[in-house]
Amino acid sequence: MSGFEVNFDGLVGPTHNYAGLSYGNIASQSNQQDRSNPKEAALQGLAKMKALHDMGFKQGVLLPHERPFIPVLKSLGYTGTDAHIIERVAKDQPALLSAVSSASAMWTANAATVSPSADTADGKVHFTPANLNAKFHRSIEHEGTGRMLKALFASDDHFVHHDALPPIAYFGDEGAANHTRFCAAYDNPGVEFFVYGQQAFSATAAKPSIYPARQTLEASQAIARLHGLNAGCAVFAQQNPLTIDAGVFHNDVISVGNRNVLFYHQSAFLDTDGVLRDLDRQLQGASLVPVMVSERDVSLQDAVGSYLFNSQLLSHADQQMSLVVPGECRENPAVSAYLDTLIADTTNPISKVQVFDLKQSMKNGGGPACLRLRVALNDRELAAVNPATLMSDALYQRLVAWVDSHYRDRLSTDDLADPQLLIESRTALDALTQILNVGSIYDFQRL
Repeated sequence: MSGFEVNFDGLVGPTHNYAGLSYGNIASQSNQQDRSNPKEAALQGLAKMKALHDMGFKQGVLLPHERPFIPVLKSLGYTGTDAHIIERVAKDQPALLSAVSSASAMWTANAATVSPSADTADGKVHFTPANLNAKFHRSIEHEGTGRMLKALFASDDHFVHHDALPPIAYFGDEGAANHTRFCAAYDNPGVEFFVYGQQAFSATAAKPSIYPARQTLEASQAIARLHGLNAGCAVFAQQNPLTIDAGVFHNDVISVGNRNVLFYHQSAFLDTDGVLRDLDRQLQGASLVPVMVSERDVSLQDAVGSYLFNSQLLSHADQQMSLVVPGECRENPAVSAYLDTLIADTTNPISKVQVFDLKQSMKNGGGPACLRLRVALNDRELAAVNPATLMSDALYQRLVAWVDSHYRDRLSTDDLADPQLLIESRTALDALTQILNVGSIYDFQRL
């Protein structure tokens, strides 16, 4: 068998806006109330997907969620027609309307944690949607995410789908944004790297003092148990609390890994030496290649501002790697200079830098890594994936035409009160489910 890493990127939804909902995410808070461009955002994401597909990487698509999400408003006591509910909420609780209209599901690194079949006792790929309970606007995603994943990965012979963890702080789970897998080859047994922000059941363990730690050790351990990871297949490490307080709300904002390479900032982990030792000891068939970026070369502030580490690290057929970064990395002089030094250094396999314009996503705090969920599959498992959701030239053209037909080119938070936006969004999503052949996965389709 052959192994592949497939990146499933989230399509940006029609209600993409800048409401500043994510406390601890500096970019999200800094751009609050700016006018967004949902059409441009979706096309920027699609352009990245198509470009990586053209480079030979396997690429899939995940769908936006239904927004504004009327079922949540009804569960909170609002009644009447959908238009009446939106009118009342816009008047009484505009912040609530912003929350249920958020397009944050576009950042599919938070969608779930995925364990490949080579790592699991039953030899199947396991999925657990993230409960995302740290933020209300994201905590309403996991049921829709689970339904979507089941539509894409439907074969019981190959895939196992778990429910999200209990939606309480003790088991706060942010999905693959805090999970990385290292391996010699994608279909070989690997080591799964779980990074947490705090220990929920410990009153004395280190934790940040300014911003909340969203991932708990207890959540990461529970997912490892649910997925039935083979012995020696998991490493748990704590993120440096100081980096969380500097705006590193997820581990994928301060490190990224692929195959046997870990690209990280020197301040990423609380015990860096221990992390490197444990990963190298448990990695089978290869030695860990750590690529550390020092504070001297790139400050923590520059790393967060440019999203250098919220990048995709992708393997080419010749085993060299490309680092996929947002355009902001080339706009920052220190980061740009470091990237030139990085690819000139032949002692590491990172030999190319690919730059993409993702400004619409970046202004809300999400770079290339946020936009994709990595799924390692062998050839039989890949054949069992819903083929309509895998990128192709024809699918790209259909999706671009779909965006052009259904998306607005400007949106403010005041526009969320327009009942027509709900109609436009549902019309777009209904058409998209037909393009991607996923059936009736949305609540409005199941009434």
